[in-house]
Amino acid sequence: MLSAQANIDIETVNISLGNAQGELKFIPNKFQFRKGQKYKLILNNPSPEKHYFTAKDFADASWTQKVQAGKVEIKGAIHELELKPEGVADWVFIPEKEGIYELYCSIAGHKQAGMTGQLIINN
Repeated sequence: MLSAQANIDIETVNISLGNAQGELKFIPNKFQFRKGQKYKLILNNPSPEKHYFTAKDFADASWTQKVQAGKVEIKGAIHELELKPEGVADWVFIPEKEGIYELYCSIAGHKQAGMTGQLIINN
């Protein structure tokens, strides 16, 4: 199955964790993914503080090929990514299970301040 997945064209999606003004939000904060489509999610943190991209249930509903940050490539299941100021990471995955999944920053107070989003997998 992996060889078939490796041949799928990759669709790129960009997301910012906060902004340069320090606002606590994901930009954009709602995403639609197609089941079986391969994606490269480019995570960027332009804010002056670290943030977490926490989406455990979404990660469990997806097959992760890799996460790449700098010269490090991580394989296997991913539930949370920490991005320090000006940090960038790429997550290559294929959604496998339809549903609506929660996205949030797990730093104390960030979720409550509105740093939340939705990750939707459709057929």
